[in-house]
Amino acid sequence: MSTPLTLHTGHHPDGRPLLAAHGEIDMTNVAAFNTALAAAVAEGIPVVVDLTGVEYLDSGAITALFAHAEHLHLIPNPLLLPTLTTSGMTMLATVEHPDTRP
Repeated sequence: MSTPLTLHTGHHPDGRPLLAAHGEIDMTNVAAFNTALAAAVAEGIPVVVDLTGVEYLDSGAITALFAHAEHLHLIPNPLLLPTLTTSGMTMLATVEHPDTRP
């Protein structure tokens, strides 16, 4: 059984919009994630997507991220870095690596 997804919106300390996800993003909830992501980037300014509470992304979640990659600053759980790197997301979006966090 997957971990239920919860989504929270707000503002990052630097003022940018923030979308924080916790749980697993898979085919059962990717529509909600995609809707929240599209709403967050609607203003056309970079959005911080906090994925530190996410342990699993399926291909639908990667597709949702790709659709908005140029507007995203991702803060991933270290477990997600191989997936983000292999998919090419690290070349399209800003991805904060855990070893560079303050």
